[in-house]
Amino acid sequence: MSVTTFFQNDSYLSKTSRSLISGFVGGLAGTAVKSLIEYYLPVRKVQDRSAQIKIIDDLSTKITGTPISTSNEALAEQLVNVPFGGSLGAAYGYGKKDREGLRPMDGIAFGATTWASTHETSLPILGLERKPTDTPVKMQMNELFAHIAFGVTTEVVRFYVNRQLHYKRVRK
Repeated sequence: MSVTTFFQNDSYLSKTSRSLISGFVGGLAGTAVKSLIEYYLPVRKVQDRSAQIKIIDDLSTKITGTPISTSNEALAEQLVNVPFGGSLGAAYGYGKKDREGLRPMDGIAFGATTWASTHETSLPILGLERKPTDTPVKMQMNELFAHIAFGVTTEVVRFYVNRQLHYKRVRK
């Protein structure tokens, strides 16, 4: 069986594979859009370091004995963002494997719940970000907007990649 035939099949394994791959690709695209938005819209105070940089900095200090350099912070941040976004997208894609069609509202819900479960709860609890009550509302809304864009992008790309994998016809 060729890869194309495998993806066109409607077996459980084929649907699961398509949904994980399309969700992962969607999550990567969503992460790129989110990062671009956060480049232009402030999501934290200038003096505050992101949770991603704190994680990588701590890891670097434990492994090498020195923190990451300031010039490498942007790269280090993406070393956390990209795999995290791709993984979230894969999980989202798996959850959508039996739902047909493009549903942007699902992407909005996905992005909003990702924001709420990270920036509003778990990251402050872990001490990686300020408490929501200590963060200006405008910055919280910028973060929410970036996460909603992440979710919608993930949904749109997931839908189109899944459709291409499922219905791709070999031209003769």
